[in-house]
Amino acid sequence: MARQADEKIAGPRIKLPRREVERPLRQVAKRLMMALGVLVVTIFLVYFDRGGYHDNADETVDFLDAAYYATVTLSTTGYGDIVPYSDSARLVNILLITPLRVLFLIILVGTTLEVLTERTREEFRLHRWRATLRDHTVIVGFGTKGRSAIQTLCATGLRKDHIVIVDPSSKVIEAANADGFVGVIGDATRSDVLLRAEVQKARQIVIATQRDDTAVLVTLTARQLNRGAKIVAAVREEENAPLLRQSGADAVITSASAAGRLLGLSVLSPSAGTVMEDLIQQGSGLDLVERPVTKAEAGKSVRETKDLVVSVLRGHRLLGYDDPVASPLQLTDRVITIVRAAPVTPLTTPDKD
Repeated sequence: MARQADEKIAGPRIKLPRREVERPLRQVAKRLMMALGVLVVTIFLVYFDRGGYHDNADETVDFLDAAYYATVTLSTTGYGDIVPYSDSARLVNILLITPLRVLFLIILVGTTLEVLTERTREEFRLHRWRATLRDHTVIVGFGTKGRSAIQTLCATGLRKDHIVIVDPSSKVIEAANADGFVGVIGDATRSDVLLRAEVQKARQIVIATQRDDTAVLVTLTARQLNRGAKIVAAVREEENAPLLRQSGADAVITSASAAGRLLGLSVLSPSAGTVMEDLIQQGSGLDLVERPVTKAEAGKSVRETKDLVVSVLRGHRLLGYDDPVASPLQLTDRVITIVRAAPVTPLTTPDKD
C-alpha cells in the first residue's frame, strides 16, 4: 500500500544516477548569506561616506538612511530621495556600489538560473540516454533477488549503464541511483512504466518481484511489448511456475523450493551444499559459465576441453557431459563449464525481500 501511494504521488518517471551535488536548502541558505553580506558591505560604505550624500527629507544621512539607500540601490535603481553629491561618494558608487548591485542581483537570480540549467541538463541527459540505449537488461524489482541478479550480471561483464531497474518505491530507486544504475519509478505491470524503461529495445528482462501474481502480470506485459527478449522470472511457489511459462517467461526460478533443496542437500552433505552455494554465488570461488565452443575444442571430446564441462547445449538440447552424443564437440555448440572467478564487490543498498 505504501508503494502504491508513493507511485500515485510521484508517478512513473525515470531517474538517472546523479552526480554529487550540494543540497538545495544549503545552496539557497548560502546564497542568502552572500546577498546579506553584500548588503552589509554596501551599508557601511555609504555610512562611512555619509557626508557626501544628501537626503531631501532632512539633509542629513544617518545609519538608517544608509541602510535604506543601500537596500533600494541594490534591489532597484533608487528613488532619488538620497543621492551622492560629493566626488568621493560618486566615485564609490561607480567603483564599488554598482558592482555590488550587479553581484547582488546575480546572487538572487542565480538560484532560478541554476534550477533552469539543471532541469535542461537533466532533459538533455535523458534524451541522450533514450537515444543510445539498446540491447540492455531490465530488472523488475530491486530487492534481495534483484540485487543478486544484478551482481551476477555485473560479474560477467555487463556494464551498469546497460541495466535499467524498475521499482514502485522512490527510496529503492534512489538506492539504485546511488549504486550507479538508471531507475524507473512505477508499477511494472503497466505498459507505460515498462516503455519508460525502453523494454521494447531490451535484450533480457529479469522479473524479481515480491509476489507471484505480480510476476505473472509483469511477464505478460513485458512479453507483449517485446517478443524477442529473454525473460527470466522468479516465483516463490513452485505451483506458479507453469503459469509464468505460459505467460511468456523463458526460464522460471522457484526461490522457495530451490532454497529448500539446498537446505536438504546441506543436511545430507554439508560439503556438497557448500559447493552448490559457491557455484550459484557468482564472482566468488567457483562459477558456472556458459560459453561457445572454441575452434581448438571443436572435434574433441568433452573431457579434452580446458575447462570442466558439465553440460553441452546443442541447438535446443541440453546434453550431460557423460552423454555419448555430446562428444565430439561441434563448433556451433555451447558448453556450461565450471571455472574459478575473481570476487566481485557487492552492491550497497538497503535490505529488502
